[in-house]
Amino acid sequence: MNKDDLKKQFHLSGVVPVAGMPSDFNFPWHDCCMPIAPNYLAVERAVVECAYAGCETIWIVCNDDMQPLIRHRLGEYITDPVWAVRPQDPKASEKRKQIPIYYVPIHPNDRDKRDCLSWSVLHGAMTAYNISLGISKWVAPDRYYVAFPYGVYPVDVVREFRRDISSKKGFALAYDNKTVNDGEYLGFTFDSMDFIQIRRDLRQKATGMYAPGQKGIPQEKLPVEERYSARFFSLEDVFGSMKFEKEGIVNLPWYHRVDSWEGYCNFISSENHKEIRRPPKYILDYHEWNLIGEDNYNEEP
Repeated sequence: MNKDDLKKQFHLSGVVPVAGMPSDFNFPWHDCCMPIAPNYLAVERAVVECAYAGCETIWIVCNDDMQPLIRHRLGEYITDPVWAVRPQDPKASEKRKQIPIYYVPIHPNDRDKRDCLSWSVLHGAMTAYNISLGISKWVAPDRYYVAFPYGVYPVDVVREFRRDISSKKGFALAYDNKTVNDGEYLGFTFDSMDFIQIRRDLRQKATGMYAPGQKGIPQEKLPVEERYSARFFSLEDVFGSMKFEKEGIVNLPWYHRVDSWEGYCNFISSENHKEIRRPPKYILDYHEWNLIGEDNYNEEP
């Protein structure tokens, strides 16, 4: 494979933001671990959505206090659903594609200052880029797909749009003419240019500086009571300025918010909850990578 072929490879990273979401359920576990079907958690649905979207890596942004339980459920990788079942291929099991799952905590300097759900999205993308670039520039993400645990809808909808998602064009899911621009927990993509602009705007608001500090334009500070308010920013405050082409928006048949007890009850009482099923074990189960030098089977005596 030459350099021209390598340049054609597209790396899509999935980001699942968990940290920064205010707790509403007040259970011993985090809100992202609320069940949406038998043996199926909200955060697991978000990871499965990333797998259906065609992500090569998945980055879950969660702090150390919630990471052990999430990792206990998801493990270190998920199987790509598209490659999981190939009835006509006699060696289908050998060609299954594993998608690594990484767990990213919010930096201590950002906690209680700008660690809102939107910042978790940006922090996950930044971490995915820096770590991947440290390995090789050929594996650095070209685009990021965001899946929220706090919205429920059929994840297999994105499967037929994998080619569009892994492209330079923007992609967003919509319901009732609303997207993430309107504060809904619907999947969308963004690239490095979108990231730079969104982070710049967020940092200016988070530090209380609303003038860009360009030559001849002095920086002005917000009132003290309004500074460091980024931890309370909603999705529309941060991603409301993103623009998606009409052909890049896919409408969903149904959608429910599960970020509150009222929304959760509305979802459970609806007929749509009957459509949600946990994927088979060969797709979603607790998996770990083999240790170096060890086989994945037990040798018989």
